[in-house]
Amino acid sequence: MKPPRCLCEICTCGRHRCPHKPTRIYDNGQQPCLTTEYVEKYPKYSNISPPRSLKPKQEYQVHRGKMEGITTFKSDYLPYDIVKRPFRIQEEHKPKTGEIELATTYQNDYNAHKIQPVTLVRPLERKHTTGGKLDTIPTYQDDYRSWEVQRRETSKVEHIYHPPTEKFGNSTTFQDDFVPRELNPRQSFKPPCVAKLSDVPFDGTTSHRTSYITHQLEPKFIRSKEEYKPSNQPFEELTTHRNDFKGLPGQLAKSCKPENAKVTSNVHFNGVTEFQDRFQPWLVSLREVRKTKEYIPPPGNMDFNSTSHLDYVKHEISPAVPIRPVSNGIRTNAPFQGNTTTKEDFKAWGSCRQEITKKQQEIPKPTGKFYDLTTFRSHYVPHQIIPAQSFKPVHAIVLNSAPFQEETMYRTEYTPKKPEICPANYPSPPGYIYVNTDSHGHKFFRQLTPEFSKSNSNPVLKEVAVMS
Repeated sequence: MKPPRCLCEICTCGRHRCPHKPTRIYDNGQQPCLTTEYVEKYPKYSNISPPRSLKPKQEYQVHRGKMEGITTFKSDYLPYDIVKRPFRIQEEHKPKTGEIELATTYQNDYNAHKIQPVTLVRPLERKHTTGGKLDTIPTYQDDYRSWEVQRRETSKVEHIYHPPTEKFGNSTTFQDDFVPRELNPRQSFKPPCVAKLSDVPFDGTTSHRTSYITHQLEPKFIRSKEEYKPSNQPFEELTTHRNDFKGLPGQLAKSCKPENAKVTSNVHFNGVTEFQDRFQPWLVSLREVRKTKEYIPPPGNMDFNSTSHLDYVKHEISPAVPIRPVSNGIRTNAPFQGNTTTKEDFKAWGSCRQEITKKQQEIPKPTGKFYDLTTFRSHYVPHQIIPAQSFKPVHAIVLNSAPFQEETMYRTEYTPKKPEICPANYPSPPGYIYVNTDSHGHKFFRQLTPEFSKSNSNPVLKEVAVMS
């Protein structure tokens, strides 16, 4: 008997796969899932073994005996006897008698030599002197003689400055208004920063001391600590999930979605809906409106006196004296003379606006009536249009007496094939019996004998050759 085959193996078109489950809750089969895309496409190598993992295994190491408290430091360390360091007594300094010899090896070994002056290698400069007189007139001074040029008289008008004889009497506004006065220091209105001491003894009573009433506190309730009593029963390691949820075999959940079937009826629609039939209008009473109470003023007169009005003590305060000095300006009834030196010397010139310089038109403007005749209309000569000759062939149907050959490459070369239907397309593949479903979601089917499969097989389409 052949082993059962999965739906992925039965499929011939390559479009049917088993619905793989994400988790393995119901694990019934021990056969590993070997039908994956990696197994189908990846070539298998026989002589290559997988690499070994160098990661240590997480295994529990059993206790091997009593642990000793000896460390490497305790075992290797040897104690030594501590000896105090001998203290050396410093000797007293005693200066030596006699003189210090300051001679050095350089002074002892160096021998002085007599030095002669260095002779000059450069020859002495020989001066050639003549007894005649040197003519020191250059070529420029000899050839270019100075001309006799008369000095040009200046056309500048001589302006001799004459100082004024009268005294300058134009006094300024500051000189007229300012009256020199003696400097008087300003009176300081700042209060003196001196603490005022009171003769009344200090009363240390406060509102908290007078109003506070001491109450006797109740003793604090101390709750007795309960003693821990361990349970005599052994601890059960079963959780709610282990106790209630056990792995049981089950089938796939069926879809609760209703079938998409059209409901047709020939009964005439009466126009009454479920909402109109069930929900009838209710009688709603009007909302009550509360009447506002009339305002009744309180009897008597209102007392507008506040604590500030009653307790405030009015003080007589003299108005503040201005610190700014009073200006004793000299006022005159004569009109103000607004002439200045600038107005008298720099007078306004009479200026007029400059006219715009326009360029004269070279082409004169036309005069007379506009004829509305353009250059194109006046010079245009009409010609007779000759249509272009068409070289397109005439679309004429040529009849042929020979019979039409209806053979094509598709008809001659086409080979009819048997339309194969994938067995995995059926809910139960023909010739197979459902066995079980793996924890990964693979459905396994067992192949039947040829005699049994022929009786239950689905009809297959026959070959039909299309002839023209």
